[in-house]
Amino acid sequence: MASFATLDSRYRELADHARAVAAKLAPLAIDADSSSEPHPEVLSVLRDSGLIRHTVPAGYGGASDTVDPVAVCVIREILMGTCSAADSLFALQGIGSYAIAVAGTPEQRRTWLPRVASGDVLAALALTEPEAGSDLKAIGTSARARDGLIEISGRKSFISNAGVAGYYIVLAREDEGLSAFLVPADSAGLRAVPGPELGAPHLIGDVELRGVTVPDSARIGNPGQGLAPVLATLAVFRVSVAAAAVGLAQTALEEATRHARTRVQFGRPLLRLGPVAGLLADAWADVESARLLTYRAAELARDDPAAHLEHSSLAKLAATEACCRVVDRCVQVSGRFGLIKDSRLERCYRQARPMRIYEGASEVLRLGIARQLASEVGQP
Repeated sequence: MASFATLDSRYRELADHARAVAAKLAPLAIDADSSSEPHPEVLSVLRDSGLIRHTVPAGYGGASDTVDPVAVCVIREILMGTCSAADSLFALQGIGSYAIAVAGTPEQRRTWLPRVASGDVLAALALTEPEAGSDLKAIGTSARARDGLIEISGRKSFISNAGVAGYYIVLAREDEGLSAFLVPADSAGLRAVPGPELGAPHLIGDVELRGVTVPDSARIGNPGQGLAPVLATLAVFRVSVAAAAVGLAQTALEEATRHARTRVQFGRPLLRLGPVAGLLADAWADVESARLLTYRAAELARDDPAAHLEHSSLAKLAATEACCRVVDRCVQVSGRFGLIKDSRLERCYRQARPMRIYEGASEVLRLGIARQLASEVGQP
């Protein structure tokens, strides 16, 4: 079982609550994790639990004055260890609303954040395009201001919650810069198109914007400064991907350990065979190392998110890479039993791999981390 002994009492209490919620989600997990649509019962459990309130500030129905990355990490570690669909629904409420919380207008906050906190509205962040993934400067979606209105045209791809979100935060090119806009899902000219089905079920799709017109008040932040609230979102929520990876790796390790303790080969339990013991020991070391780095980065992000984005990137890189190593070892320990479709280990195997791509591919993170390292070390 994951330990939160190093965290203070409020986080340990939150962990206990999240475990109780996860126990309710466990019977739903196989069905929910095999669907590319929001599972209604999973969403209902999350709404009733109040966990979603941790993705929004207290002034708008949230759980604390500001969104607390440590609390988000605690919740994501536990949810991902049980039900990937629940983790995704929870995380996207914050990822799709944080820009409003930090840079939105008072009206935007009053209108949308309470509904996000209650789970009555699903949120979405629309950044990626067919020709712009990690390179956000390549975004081609255009925004043109005229007579107090903004006309937005373009196509966003691989957008989480496409087709079910109540609104989209859209990053678009305006003059020489990038601006962010809050676009309601029912806006004329906006159409969500189902995307490809992924091996690890996740609701994605394209969002077409054909001359979508919104008032100037739909802008989030200043003209040409749309990257700022996006980077703020990454500063708070990127580290939570690391926590989800830790939760998934922990579950895989527990499953493989139970198997190795009871499965007898060559006259003894697998756990007493040297090569198997080595795989499990290395896996445990990876899990604990990733957890320590993750919560250290989350504490730094809680105190000053923008100043510690690179620490969040370090945690995300280390934890997602470790998760893939751990799950692979655990499948190896379990042999053919780890390959049974929809077994917990087989689902872990499918769910682990995408984590090294979304919210910062490992290779892109390494570039930024190396630049930060060079600036801190300086000249001899």
